[in-house]
Amino acid sequence: MRIFVIGFGQAGGKIADLFVEFDRRTRLNSVIRAIAINTAKPDLMGLKNIPMEDRILIGEAVVKGHGVGADNELGAKIAAEDVYTIQSAIDRKETHRVDAFLIVAGLGGGTGSGGAPVLARRLKKLYAEPVYALGILPARDEGSLYALNAARSMMTLIKEVDSLFLFDNDAWKRESESVKDAYRFMNEEIVRRFSVLFGSGESNEVGQMVVDASEVINTLDAGGITTVGYAAEEVERKGSFLSKLKKKDKVSAETTARITSLTRRAAMGRLTIPCDITTAKKAMILVAGPPSELDRKGIEKSKTWIEGLIKGGEVRGGDFPLPRSRHVAVTTVFSGVTDVPRLKELQEMAVEAQKTLEEISNEKAEYEELFEASGKLKPLF
Repeated sequence: MRIFVIGFGQAGGKIADLFVEFDRRTRLNSVIRAIAINTAKPDLMGLKNIPMEDRILIGEAVVKGHGVGADNELGAKIAAEDVYTIQSAIDRKETHRVDAFLIVAGLGGGTGSGGAPVLARRLKKLYAEPVYALGILPARDEGSLYALNAARSMMTLIKEVDSLFLFDNDAWKRESESVKDAYRFMNEEIVRRFSVLFGSGESNEVGQMVVDASEVINTLDAGGITTVGYAAEEVERKGSFLSKLKKKDKVSAETTARITSLTRRAAMGRLTIPCDITTAKKAMILVAGPPSELDRKGIEKSKTWIEGLIKGGEVRGGDFPLPRSRHVAVTTVFSGVTDVPRLKELQEMAVEAQKTLEEISNEKAEYEELFEASGKLKPLF
């Protein structure tokens, strides 16, 4: 599947940059083009893999390249004012070769949180290809303002995209780790999962059960929120002395068992956004690895198990041959999930944050009225 990755804001830009790096290193050839958009010039300059001409600074006349802070209303306004600049940068990048657009943004900040829905709406008007978004949710300790931004952004964004992937920072935090290392780990986990998903169908090898772009698009057309699971296991090379001693039927049985086991681990383990996967409308299983480790029986058994989980919902499955890989990896996709406890929690935090902001605004108005009524007093500064 060929995707156009658009990183919006600081988090979005960093992840888009990693998508490009991972795609080059693994030769998946799924990222056809990538651009980064930001209101903060230093964030754009800090990227390593996206070419300079594909780093788009917006809102320079308003914020002078210093960013919008956590003001996502300002982020949305700037994106709307500069949408034609963004559109021109996208149009000159061979969009006719693209199967889908992927907008990546942190939903807790200002630029990506505000700008991503604006861009998604524009892309939907201009292109027939599906528009997906990958939204990064703030952790609980990032504060109520970030929760408010995320809740407001999601409410808008989910209406503008064909499917909204979510990644919950709070569910992926590791203890005793610096902030820098924590974000690097989480960003790498994001890119690994989604690169395998979007890389399907681009292999030069012919698999036993082909998954192409249409299979992914049909799975994601359930709309709403999508969560992704992943599990991998290192395998010994088939040319090794030990592997040659194994009988063919035993190898086949082990291959089948490995795929079904990895599927269960991917589905029941740590998802990009924790949720009740039985509420999904559609699902997909993608098995990637050396061709000798890809087994039709294992994929079919895994599909049957997933069908039972989501109560008869539509399930697709296939393989992604990677001859140079030393791992077998299973990616599970659950689209249209409706029971997501973290979103209810975010909404509650957002409501409280909004009340607090309204109270502060009312107090400020009262003080202004007080001093206006006091005559022409001169302030200290």
